[in-house]
Amino acid sequence: MIIDCHGHYTTAPPALASWRDQQVAALSDPAAAPSPAGPAISDDELRESVEANQLRLMDERGIDMTVFSPRASFMAHHIGGFETSSQWAALCNDLCHRVSALYPDRFVPAAMLPQSPGVDPATCLPELTRCVEELGAVALNLNPDPSGGHWSAPPLTDRSWYPVYEKMVEYDVPAMVHVSTSVNPAFHTTGAHYLNADTTAFMQLVQGNLFADFPTLRLIIPHGGGAVPYHWGRFRGLAMALGKPPLEEHVLGNVFFDTCVYHQPGIDLLLDVVPTRNILFASEMIGAVRDIDPATGHHFDDTRRYTRAAGLPPGDLAAIQEHNARAVYPRLDALLRRQGR
Repeated sequence: MIIDCHGHYTTAPPALASWRDQQVAALSDPAAAPSPAGPAISDDELRESVEANQLRLMDERGIDMTVFSPRASFMAHHIGGFETSSQWAALCNDLCHRVSALYPDRFVPAAMLPQSPGVDPATCLPELTRCVEELGAVALNLNPDPSGGHWSAPPLTDRSWYPVYEKMVEYDVPAMVHVSTSVNPAFHTTGAHYLNADTTAFMQLVQGNLFADFPTLRLIIPHGGGAVPYHWGRFRGLAMALGKPPLEEHVLGNVFFDTCVYHQPGIDLLLDVVPTRNILFASEMIGAVRDIDPATGHHFDDTRRYTRAAGLPPGDLAAIQEHNARAVYPRLDALLRRQGR
């Protein structure tokens, strides 16, 4: 199989964005509030939204299953307060669940959390529980910067995050560390903020001792780890200077990287630097980079082409494309086994 561990519902029907616009408008004008039941979106509209987009590309690229979460830039945890985020997260999670129910052999949901700047992360636990127990979520997205580019939250190693980690360990679900829209003009959302966050999250984990407290916790750092593979020697040296064990002992038992890197030299570097067991296939297709690369004639986000061209031994390629994801996402593995795969 080929499992894509990083998919977002970027093609949701327009009614979803319209509902969100009304919700945001209601923050200053309560009369503009949309229906709390959410937008009326039919199953046919859901089918149309993915069959012409994600499913078409999955079929073209030979991808069997996608871990499907709400659109990252739409999480926008900086807007409103906890109640705003709570309502919005539930609605977005429900849609991903519905898509996964329509195509149970192609999509499986991952949950967005109702985070909000300055609000205790423990407030996210009811939605996390609902998504795992009722919606079948196999993972969650964890935003290390709910402020939208101002980095007002404590580092991921701070004890304020521990209630979320405790619940993750209880359910045996991993989290993808994924920020949302940047409202800081110094940081372009997808070209800077996302990659900054990947690098920042990794360094926070190097500085701390989170996995001494949570030895089975699993975190995925997307977009190939940001600057991490390129500066692996720097991080090794900083770990030594901080008196930490080697990275292989300190973080690589719990931290994983995806293949959302959109050129061959970048993928080759990732595969050369990071151990095979720590790499998961992903594309984030129909995401930040949607165009065709004029140098190759293929879509930038067709990451399967890069992994296949990297010259890996068959066993390593199979691990990256399937087996590592099954190990990092046990609930996904259980679902696939129930399906006979």
